[in-house]
Amino acid sequence: MTLLACNSTPKKNQAKDDGVVPNVESPAIITGANQTENYLKLLEGKKVGVVANQTSVIFKDASEETHTHIVDSLIAMNVNVTTVFAPEHGFRGTADAGEYIEDGVDEKTGLPVFSLYGKNRKPPAEFLENIDVMLFDVQDVGVRFYTYISTLHYVMEIAAELNIPVIVLDRPNPNGHYIDGPILESDVKSFVGMHPVPIVYGMTIGEYGKMINGEKWLDNGIQCDLTVVPLQNYTYASEYDLPILPSPNLPNAKSINLYPSVCFFEGTTVSCGRGTEMQFQIFGAPYLPKDQFDFSFTPQPNFGAKTPKHEGKVCYGKDLRTVEPLNEIRLDWLIEAYTATSDKKTFFNDFFKKLAGTTKLKAQIEQGMSIEDIKATWQPGLESFKETRAKYLLYN
Repeated sequence: MTLLACNSTPKKNQAKDDGVVPNVESPAIITGANQTENYLKLLEGKKVGVVANQTSVIFKDASEETHTHIVDSLIAMNVNVTTVFAPEHGFRGTADAGEYIEDGVDEKTGLPVFSLYGKNRKPPAEFLENIDVMLFDVQDVGVRFYTYISTLHYVMEIAAELNIPVIVLDRPNPNGHYIDGPILESDVKSFVGMHPVPIVYGMTIGEYGKMINGEKWLDNGIQCDLTVVPLQNYTYASEYDLPILPSPNLPNAKSINLYPSVCFFEGTTVSCGRGTEMQFQIFGAPYLPKDQFDFSFTPQPNFGAKTPKHEGKVCYGKDLRTVEPLNEIRLDWLIEAYTATSDKKTFFNDFFKKLAGTTKLKAQIEQGMSIEDIKATWQPGLESFKETRAKYLLYN
């Protein structure tokens, strides 16, 4: 059975040499999950574990509203799904960022659901006792500190240790059109940054899994039996609006595009809009001067933010919703907020170095280094990474 997904924004062909743009739409992107003919045969007669969340769906037709969850679909196709594993935000995607998630049972299917964002980031071996093959299908956003790639790492690692094959159903990267940021330094490695890659790395999650394997980043250099079901009709120039929210605080395409730049504020005393409906599209704090920051908002508990930073306090900052789409990391907003802060000693917290992936960025900002000079220090690492990345690309 083949199910085609028209879940992307069609892109017109580029202009011809004579300047005339033909009125022809590019074929729709087909996700890995929708190519059932390419992976069902790998699941036949197997006990299957599935790593999934609310984005893990098979699209039934051209309507973005018409889809079924990958787990429900596999069960309907008589695949023996035995276990579900849930990344950050949970199997149904309703938990706050960083919220501890308990193991449980999926009410719809009765399947056990093991959390990979609770007491276990790496699944214990006993969780895989009833599994012959692992299927990974989670929508990523192409940013180093977005934790789904860390979950992929640990799933691949335990699978390699137990000789269990892993199948990754690839999905587009909405931030795949550029590469930017400092390379992660090993001394600040954490669950929000595990590998020596820049903040924005320009790869799909399938390509990223190939890189984890090929560069031997798993424990003791072991390698996983990895299969990637690639996308069809996808390039890094493809326009793609995610039809399902990848997490509660990335509500739209603008927030996803701004996320690599605005998320720096998570490591400071400035709010990035959690507790509003403009998450990662605004920033502000109660102490920023009103005459310089004329946009205001008041964070309140809401879906995805039970205890937002500066809850109930009026924050003064900037509204970034009309900013042109980014193809680089913007540092000017962070530096502007830091410069306007009177108590600079408390502006940054310990989380900032984990987000940045380096201790240097904080020091560079505190020293008053220009954006151009800061970014110049990233270039040698970026050039080296691009050479590594090129070995694992599946798309142009």
